[in-house]
Amino acid sequence: MTSATSPRTTSTQNTPSGDNPTPDATSWDTARLTGQSRSLRTGAVGGRVRRGAGRGRPRLFTSYAADSALLDTPAKRWWTLAVVLLALVVPFWLTRDLTHLLSVTLVMAISGIGLNLLTGYAGQISLGHPFFMAVGAYTGAVVSGVPGSIVIGWELDLSLALLLSAIVPGIIGLVVAPLATRVRGLYLAVLTLGLLMLGEQVFKQWAAVTGGSGVGRAGAVPVLFGNDLTGTYAVGPLLIAPHVSLYLVCLVLLVVLAVAARNLARSRSGRAFAAVRDRDIAAEIMGVNLLRTKTLAFVLSSAYAGVAGCLYAILIGRVAPEQWNILMAISLLAIVVIGGVSTITGTLIGAAFVVLLPRVLEWVAPWLPFVSTGSGGLITIFQLQSMLFGALIVLFLILEPRGLFGLWHRVRTYFTAWPFSY
Repeated sequence: MTSATSPRTTSTQNTPSGDNPTPDATSWDTARLTGQSRSLRTGAVGGRVRRGAGRGRPRLFTSYAADSALLDTPAKRWWTLAVVLLALVVPFWLTRDLTHLLSVTLVMAISGIGLNLLTGYAGQISLGHPFFMAVGAYTGAVVSGVPGSIVIGWELDLSLALLLSAIVPGIIGLVVAPLATRVRGLYLAVLTLGLLMLGEQVFKQWAAVTGGSGVGRAGAVPVLFGNDLTGTYAVGPLLIAPHVSLYLVCLVLLVVLAVAARNLARSRSGRAFAAVRDRDIAAEIMGVNLLRTKTLAFVLSSAYAGVAGCLYAILIGRVAPEQWNILMAISLLAIVVIGGVSTITGTLIGAAFVVLLPRVLEWVAPWLPFVSTGSGGLITIFQLQSMLFGALIVLFLILEPRGLFGLWHRVRTYFTAWPFSY
């Protein structure tokens, strides 16, 4: 009786003369590979690819850690490095006025990231974000502010003021969260709007903390780790003016908080946020704790808003209770919607767009006959700005829900796949 020849024996006999016959299964699998494919290691190694095998293919991921990395392609790493370096050197080229405007942009980006964590990632619509900014601003003013005839101030270091300006709004968000988690959608928006209106009246009456209605008070004194940021410092041949120092503080805090928010979005809590946003009932059935997830979103969003409020009060010099109103809430929503919902990068783009748009309109207003810069004209610059905000919010919600970041993503994807259309 003739025994049947196994597939492994047949493959070994047909091996080219240049290759040695190998009896084990791993060598039998790789014996038929040619060229660079022979560098693949299989079996007990786990199918990992050599570094040289992926050269020229930046989107080839060989592990889960590489696929979920914060900056998963060389292009993103180089672009991020270039943007950070540009942000570090640009205040030394610009005027004091423009540097101040960029500092406000950074602060509004911090606040927008907090709102995006709540509204974009967790799906909880909020119109009360300025209330938590006000709590952070007045907390910083009390902890690190100068006492006056009416207001109180402890004149402590700004580092402690920034820490408490995150903790105190976070605690208030923790108290409000159980009430807010009972409703959703339009009802949640109305609830947070009521919180904003209630807070405005409390701030007007609490003169010892806020300075009272129509008066206000100065923000925290910018003395960070014992260094007075209102003075000019020399670092070698480089002179750092006070407005540059404040800009750099805002930039460092923005980078730290943006990276923290991006890492949170990639974590288990971030995936829970997305599940609650997409379908909260289904998320609860799958084991997501709705109360804990929504509470965490409110606490983090409130803490981000508090830090932004403390910095905002320092930049503008004096804050009054009337400033934390529905118009600021709409501006923050515009940052999230126009920049891009559920994207940290989109929030940065949206903050730059919303804060810098009025200055751009002032520059182009002399060439627009229907815009009034003094006398004459159909509308003012403020009215044109409001109309543009409203129109852009409607257009982005209908045509591009991911905002300006979505447009950039489409352009990037087109050139990545060019000349193919898929």
